[in-house]
Order: sequence, then C-alpha cells, then structure tokens
Amino acid sequence: MVPPRKLCVYCGSGNGRNPAYMAAARTLGKALADNNIGLVYGGGSLGLMGETARSVLEAGGHVTGIIPEFLANRERMLTDVSELIVTADMHERKMTMFARATGFVALPGGLGTLEELAEISTWAQLGQHAKPIILCSIEDYWQPLVTLLDHMRSERFIREGLEFNMDVVRTAEEVVPAFEYRMRATPDRVPQNPIITKL
Repeated sequence: MVPPRKLCVYCGSGNGRNPAYMAAARTLGKALADNNIGLVYGGGSLGLMGETARSVLEAGGHVTGIIPEFLANRERMLTDVSELIVTADMHERKMTMFARATGFVALPGGLGTLEELAEISTWAQLGQHAKPIILCSIEDYWQPLVTLLDHMRSERFIREGLEFNMDVVRTAEEVVPAFEYRMRATPDRVPQNPIITKL
C-alpha cells in the first residue's frame, strides 16, 4: 500500500568524507519506514541515495525511485524499489519527484542536491507550493548555505513578499518530527518549535 505521506530526499550519490553522513541516511530511512512515510528519491543505488532507499526497504517501507534514462547506469539504478519511474530527462525527473512528494528534505550532497534544493525553495518563494522543506545539516554540513541565506536576507534580496519556510535540523532523528510538525501547522501561523530553526 502506498503511504499517504511521502518525503522527497535530496542527497549525494557519493558517500562523502564523514561517516556521519551515511549513518544519517540509514537513520532517516528507518525513521521514514517506522512512521509510514514513503520515500521519493533519485533512483540510484550509490552513496547516500542508495543507503537511504535500502534502509527504508529493509524496514518494510515504500520507496519510489525516479531516475532519468541517461543516469540509469551511471548511478546504478536500484531496481528492487516499490515503484520505479524512468524519465526522459532531468526536468521530467524533478517535476515527477515534486508531484509525488508531500515534503522535501536535503541531506548532505553536491551540486545536484544544492540545485534541487534551490529550485524547490524558489518555487516556494514564488508561491507555487507550501510543502515542507527541511535542511538536515549533519555535522553542520549546510551551515555555509544557512549563512549565505542570512546574507541574502540582510542585503534585502530575500525581502518582504519573497520569504519562504525552510526548517533546519541537525540530526536525522529530527527530520520526521519537523516534517510532521510543519504538516500540522497552518500556513499563516506557525507556532514556535524548539527543534527547528526557521529561515
């Protein structure tokens, strides 16, 4: 059965330097399955992407993998997922991920992860969606981005009318509570949550 709630996880197709990143991917995957939250992800078997998906599957959860045809071999497409969608290109992949997800989280990753996070945040900024966006800053990985966003705000490029909600957590264990909290909150009034930092 397909769960009603699904988190799209953006993350690296590599392991990263710090073993804490892979550990976080495993923790998040199990937490999603334990809370009946489906995973939507990029469809690969490598790095944090593959580790998150395998952890969801091992815990009995639902995984939707979405991968463009040209990356199927390069990222070693994970074929034993609950649902596998092969798209024509990256644009179709991202739109399909957006349509299938009820929220988004970014674990550590590279340019692709950053690009996906920036795009989904821009759509929120432009009023195209109000789905939760969570930045999981393992070992302060995303702190330079948080600093940059603060700088954009202070320089008034993120200004009144261009605000967006992004919640920052620092452990994988905090992702599901932050997601569930944001899903309960009304768009016009979000009460203070001690486990998240609102950008």
